[in-house]
Amino acid sequence: MEMVTVYSAGWCPDCWRTKKFLNERGVEFHEINIEEDVEAAALVMRVNHGRRRIPTLKIGERYIACSPFNAQKLADELRIPLNF
Repeated sequence: MEMVTVYSAGWCPDCWRTKKFLNERGVEFHEINIEEDVEAAALVMRVNHGRRRIPTLKIGERYIACSPFNAQKLADELRIPLNF
């Protein structure tokens, strides 16, 4: 599986749902809190065309925003089954 990085914030319900989804399916990921990392916050804005959409995931070399949380879209992007 490709390396997954989750750009998130502690207060974000969509971030919680995304991390829970990944954990339940055994998908390893690295989390970066954009409230604590100015460069990560700028990256999120850049890859989302000026919008601060979180969670934003880096999967391999591509970026996707999962806001609002969409389990089917996330499963498709990760190429994993929706249900386990």
